[in-house]
Amino acid sequence: MKQTIRALAVMALAAGAGLAQAQDYPVNVFKAGITRYDTHAQTNGVSGLGVPAGADANTTDATTAVFIYERMVSPNIGIELVLGIPPKIEGYADGSVDYLGKVVEARSVAPTLLFNYHFGQPSDKFRPYVGLGINYTHFSKRKSPYGWKIHMEDSWGPTAEAGFSYKLNKTWGLFASVAVLKVKSELVGEGAAVIKTTVDYRPVVFTGGVSYSF
Repeated sequence: MKQTIRALAVMALAAGAGLAQAQDYPVNVFKAGITRYDTHAQTNGVSGLGVPAGADANTTDATTAVFIYERMVSPNIGIELVLGIPPKIEGYADGSVDYLGKVVEARSVAPTLLFNYHFGQPSDKFRPYVGLGINYTHFSKRKSPYGWKIHMEDSWGPTAEAGFSYKLNKTWGLFASVAVLKVKSELVGEGAAVIKTTVDYRPVVFTGGVSYSF
C-alpha cells in the first residue's frame, strides 16, 4: 500500500518536474478540506453455505479530511495527487438477512492521481476546472462483529472530477469539487462458513476547502 502511494506521488512529481519551468504564475498548490464520500454501492447478492436466498448487503457513506497537492505544468494544466484520512465504511446485512445488522467495517485508503484542465488565466479570481485520472483503493482494518475473517480485494478504476477555485489573494484561496469514481471489490468472509459478494462502488465525492499556492 505504501509503495502504491509513493509510486503515485513520484509519477505526479516527475511529470511536473519534466514539464514545469520558471514561470510567472504559482506552480505548487496545496489544498486541505473536507470530503463527503457517498458510496452508491451495489452487490451481486451474498452467497455461501447456509446463506438464505435473497441475502444482500449495503454500505454507509462517510466524511473525512482530504489533502491535495497539484503541480501546475502550464497556465492551464495541473497534475494532482489526492490523499485523505481513510474513512470508515460499514457494511450492513440487507434483504433476507437484514436482522443481522452491521456485519463488516473497513477503512478505505484511496490515493487518486488526476490530470486537470483549468479554464481562464492564472490571474483570474474564479477558475473552473475538470480532470480525469486513476484511483487505487485498498481496504484496511477489516473486521466483523461476528468474528469473521474479512478479505477485500484492492481496486483500480477511472476517476473524473469537476470543480472551481476562487482566489482570495496571491497565495490563499478556496476550492470545491465533485468527483465520480469506479471501485469494485470482491469481499470474502471466513467464519463457520465462507460467504462471498462483489461490491460495486460508484462513489460520488464532494470536497471543499482552502488552498495555498506559490
